[in-house]
Amino acid sequence: MRSVFSIICLLGLVVTFVWAAPAPQSIQKRSFKVDRIRNTAFTGHNTPKQLFKAHMKFGIRPPQALIDHINAQAAARQNIATNNKKKGHKHGNGNGNGNGNNNNNNGGATADAGTNTTATTTSTTSSTNTTVDAATGSGIGIVTNTPTSGDVEFLSPVSIGGQTLNMDFDTGSSDLWVFNTGLSAAQSAGHTLFDATKSTTFKKLTGQTFSVSYGDGSSVSGTVGTDVVNIGGAQVNAQAVELATKVSSSFVQDTASNGLVGLAFSKLNTVQPTQQKTFFDNVQASLASPVFTANLKHDAAGSYEFGAIDSTQFSGTMNFVNVETTQGFWQFTSSKFAIGNGTVQTGGAGQAIADTGTTLLLANDNIVNAYYSTVTGAENNQQVGGITIPCDADLPDLQLDVGGKMATVKGTDIMFEQVQGNTCFGGLQAIDSDLMIFGDVFFKSNFVAFNIGDNTLGFAPHA
Repeated sequence: MRSVFSIICLLGLVVTFVWAAPAPQSIQKRSFKVDRIRNTAFTGHNTPKQLFKAHMKFGIRPPQALIDHINAQAAARQNIATNNKKKGHKHGNGNGNGNGNNNNNNGGATADAGTNTTATTTSTTSSTNTTVDAATGSGIGIVTNTPTSGDVEFLSPVSIGGQTLNMDFDTGSSDLWVFNTGLSAAQSAGHTLFDATKSTTFKKLTGQTFSVSYGDGSSVSGTVGTDVVNIGGAQVNAQAVELATKVSSSFVQDTASNGLVGLAFSKLNTVQPTQQKTFFDNVQASLASPVFTANLKHDAAGSYEFGAIDSTQFSGTMNFVNVETTQGFWQFTSSKFAIGNGTVQTGGAGQAIADTGTTLLLANDNIVNAYYSTVTGAENNQQVGGITIPCDADLPDLQLDVGGKMATVKGTDIMFEQVQGNTCFGGLQAIDSDLMIFGDVFFKSNFVAFNIGDNTLGFAPHA
């Protein structure tokens, strides 16, 4: 954002943008599913950090209390790193290895102390040994992924040039970029890396580069090539793949994820001088239907499916609404809300987007204040930079306007994460913007379909 955020460059952002030239497909009129399994061993989530990242992703200044909290976290980690480094010298470890190892990234961004700094893993398979199945006779290809705990991000295995990496699917951006062997050891530690030299199908796009910059000075940038990309059996033979050569610290620290698959509209892509198409844009002509669905669930397996809408995954009738593509997002009107079974009220920013790459549900003050005013013990907690609630609170459902039709977000999904004791962070938070962000908290209550054929968004409650 501005210089005030320089100390928190380490928090990076989860956004990049890609667009690939049309490529021949190896499949014809099928649908393909990517299943997800939750990784309960992961403990690296930090909800205030996710709130901060969401603001920065869309160029919106975070609240000052949140900035102060993130700065305090960074200072505390720096103190730990300094003390650990001193201990290393005291015991004769002159290089200050271990948790005191500070990595300088991206023009001075400092990696968090305590980050997983195990040896860099370069492999043709993911660390979880998941494989991409070939399409079956029924036209369904299924792969298993490993999302992080706390529902912070939902990861899926993606095969690139025969090498499998767990990646984050992001409907709020349009790049497919990966951690790879071109990164320094400090920036790639703990990640599964794509090795272009071991792919017989990789082709470098000479002169093409990508660069995504954020308001706090953090960025992801690098070179571009094409390769065979297979997601659950849906395959593009010459998909633009962006090879990061510089990544900000938050990406470095998130060793569960090895890159990003952007699924917004291709106009957001940042490859220069020739903008590239997204995987979905390239593969859609070969699908049974030009649609993919997001089935995200709390603390349970879910899936992404390309080419079909599985009616067993939702209850009732799916509502479809038009999306506005001018800004490149899955964007729709949103100006009403209701709490529980209460009266529908006018409010909201007027516009919202559906974004699987954002952890929380970010709405305007009218909605947030009205909702939490019904929750005893809810407070705008200055210490953590967001609204907290008693963990034993019985939260009401929230109805939100999606393109003129109402969608329900369960109160149980708004109860997000324990801060300490009986204090929990709310999954609904405020954002000072004309654009609200319906992130994973929204998706956990709703099965969502993205139709690129007629530019519509469908939603229905989970089955």
